[in-house]
Amino acid sequence: MSSNVKFVKDHEIDLSKISVRRAQEGDEEGVYKIACSVSERERDSYQGFLIDDYPVDPGYYIDLFADRIKNLKYFYVAELNGKIIGFSLAYKKEMWIRYNPDWIDNINWHPSFDMSLLDDFVLIDKTAIEAEYTGEGIGSKIYRRIIEDMRENDIHYIFSETVVNPIPNFASLAFRQKQNYIMAGFRYEEHKGAIYSDMIFYKKI
Repeated sequence: MSSNVKFVKDHEIDLSKISVRRAQEGDEEGVYKIACSVSERERDSYQGFLIDDYPVDPGYYIDLFADRIKNLKYFYVAELNGKIIGFSLAYKKEMWIRYNPDWIDNINWHPSFDMSLLDDFVLIDKTAIEAEYTGEGIGSKIYRRIIEDMRENDIHYIFSETVVNPIPNFASLAFRQKQNYIMAGFRYEEHKGAIYSDMIFYKKI
């Protein structure tokens, strides 16, 4: 059997049949369903999670995804047999700052971090894979597409955030370690009355 075939529950996936493309108008509901599937299950530090409670406000989040599809160049979906089974939402610097104008100022940057690396970058904000397909390399396949497109556009630094408190996202931390990311700093953010601590990572590609 080809090493490109992996088993998930009672069926198999041929990774070569999973396509990764830029998100387009009409994908927002499919993306929203994936986000909901990740949000509805118990937050598992070892499986990864999304902080936002997507099921509580479908209209708001579907509109948000539609807006990001319209405005972001680095928004991708993974499809299997025409069905969206995962996505990654990433921002080029100017768009990230447009939506998060105080982000740079709110970070406690590591003393060794070179601030000139912030001149141009892409930040991966959210990545989610449908539960039954997690651990099959789909997230990595989307990630490789992001890197390819960044290099084509002469962008060489990629950033990400990972929650470390009150619920540490060990799955995300393990991915950062595997990909040789470097810690750049940390910040605090308030979400629904709770204070979250986020580690900021970067990598040259």
